[in-house]
Amino acid sequence: MGALIFISFLIFMIVGIPVAIAIGLASLVVLVKEGMPLTVLVQRMFAGTDTFPLIAVPFFILAGDLLAKGRVSGKLVEFADSIFGFLKGGLSVVCVLASMFFAAISGSGAATTAAVGTPLIPELKKKGYDEATSAALIAASGTIGVVIPPSVPMILYAVIADQSVAKLFLSGFLPGSLMGLILIVLAIRYAYKNNYPRGSAFSIANVVKTFKEAIWGILTPVIILGGIFTGFFTPSEAAVIAVNYSLFVALFIYKDMKWKDVFHIICRSAMTMAVVMFIIATSSILSWVLAYYSVPTAIANAVLSLSSNKYVIMLLITLVIVIAGVFMETASALIILTPVFLPLVSGLGIDLIHFGLIIVVGLAIGMITPPVAINLYVASTVTGLPIEKITRSILPFMLGLLAVLLLIVYIPLFF
Repeated sequence: MGALIFISFLIFMIVGIPVAIAIGLASLVVLVKEGMPLTVLVQRMFAGTDTFPLIAVPFFILAGDLLAKGRVSGKLVEFADSIFGFLKGGLSVVCVLASMFFAAISGSGAATTAAVGTPLIPELKKKGYDEATSAALIAASGTIGVVIPPSVPMILYAVIADQSVAKLFLSGFLPGSLMGLILIVLAIRYAYKNNYPRGSAFSIANVVKTFKEAIWGILTPVIILGGIFTGFFTPSEAAVIAVNYSLFVALFIYKDMKWKDVFHIICRSAMTMAVVMFIIATSSILSWVLAYYSVPTAIANAVLSLSSNKYVIMLLITLVIVIAGVFMETASALIILTPVFLPLVSGLGIDLIHFGLIIVVGLAIGMITPPVAINLYVASTVTGLPIEKITRSILPFMLGLLAVLLLIVYIPLFF
């Protein structure tokens, strides 16, 4: 039955059926073959989405969209530039730091790429930076958007694996910072290799000025994460607070948005969320069918028969995660792979919070690896460059992020 499910899923994908529908159809094939009542299909779809923590997902998506469309991202870029712009190639360092700032607001890789790329790409081009390399760096930095909390994929993983969202959020800071650090090192290397210019001289007065202007954006993660970690409110409540705060800043502080703009943003966020929820609904059928036929247990036994070495098995699991991220959208890959691997990693004694970091970071790298590569498509849209040109420049940044992933896999003491 496991083979039938996966073969059916691959066939549906190859013929061009959307991932969410392909997942549901693959499950339907098994239900029909086994003669099960098709009401199971509808029941499991509703059961998969009837989970309170999932309320946080649409609100974090909406908060990220609200802040990305306003002046918050631009102010964060200016603040980062005031601190590090004086370095050689400092503007490329600012790309990474601004992405890390915005990652602590949006919870989305695509939103982070768009929010940072829109104000920075014209400046990078004007100052003589290679446009394809700059676009690749911003796309790679966008992957940090789903690692530094709040993170939509972490919420999905927490629901599936029955883990604490707050613990996952707390454990995401160091991996996200390491991803940023390796990208900064590579950016500086490129700056010296291509003799990129230095920015304006460092000035305390300018830092203070830009900090005052960016304080409303900086306060967003402080309010959201501070409230979660102190226990003042839950992640779901934090998501709603994030939306209200984003609306307040956009409408009454920066005044860069009208109510009609809010309506359009809500509509766009609703469309994004509809896709995510449909993937969750159909994936819950697949998870139920896999569990019913003990497929995860069978996979665990098969992998354990290959090797008893914990580190070899973790390398194999990581390889599967990265390959899945290449061909599948992050949410659907996470929802499918998590229940498959949970029995195996539990049997190996791997902490499930640690595994959550591995799967989120592994799938995040898929955001810059074609053919799916959502961050590359966003960067292509912002720059107007063909995606093939950006793809040629992404390899060094992708290798750097893979090195961080292996560090996360094999040094769990830090997480």
